[in-house]
Amino acid sequence: MRYFLHLAYKGTHYQGWQRQINGLGIQEVVEDALSRMFKQAIKVHPCGRTDAGVHASQFFCHTKIETAWDFDAVFRINKMLPADIRVYEFIPVEATANAQLDVFSRTYDYHIHTTDDPFLAELSTLYLMDNPALVDMQKAVKLLTEYRDFRSFCKQPDLYPTTLCEVSFASLMVDATQTRLHFQITANRFLRAMIRMIVGHLIKIGQREMTVTEFEALLKKPQLNDQPIFAYPQGLYLSKVVYPYLERGNK
Repeated sequence: MRYFLHLAYKGTHYQGWQRQINGLGIQEVVEDALSRMFKQAIKVHPCGRTDAGVHASQFFCHTKIETAWDFDAVFRINKMLPADIRVYEFIPVEATANAQLDVFSRTYDYHIHTTDDPFLAELSTLYLMDNPALVDMQKAVKLLTEYRDFRSFCKQPDLYPTTLCEVSFASLMVDATQTRLHFQITANRFLRAMIRMIVGHLIKIGQREMTVTEFEALLKKPQLNDQPIFAYPQGLYLSKVVYPYLERGNK
């Protein structure tokens, strides 16, 4: 029978989602725990991949489990997993359900702090900015829903048949002290390193090293970006994955 696993993870100590040759991926940890628990070789197929150090507060993968069970699978699997990976549900789905291909939209969050804080070090990205250009950053964010071709914000655009993405929502929120920033974006699909490149350019705007006009030019005339700017991974979270046949809130 096919199941969706609803899970979350802190990616700090992993080389990304995918099983790695020269490092530990989250996929390997999850598959090994499932295989031990059900006493059969189990592979999982993800809703997408995250890079080294990136987190997921909501993530889905599908798998086939032949063995019936009469125990609390969520409780047992979480006893076997490290504390930075948690499974919330085993969800029975149709045999044709696909965790990657059936996604309707994904939402990512990126957290930034502008003053040094040891309690945020692994969960937000530090960019020291005194009086950042927040209004210009927010103007640039609003432009993301007005354009569709994000070739300029893709690490390897030639890997894709198209670099068109439908961004349905984008915002930049700031706390009362203006020292913590929260960028959020929702789209039907994302390109490789797209969000980290967008945030990297937003940071440059905040540091007054790039103008909103220069940012918009990358959207108006999509091209291979020969001077890519990548934000650090630790502030990035996959936070919501939406399927047309599955309703789940964020944990």
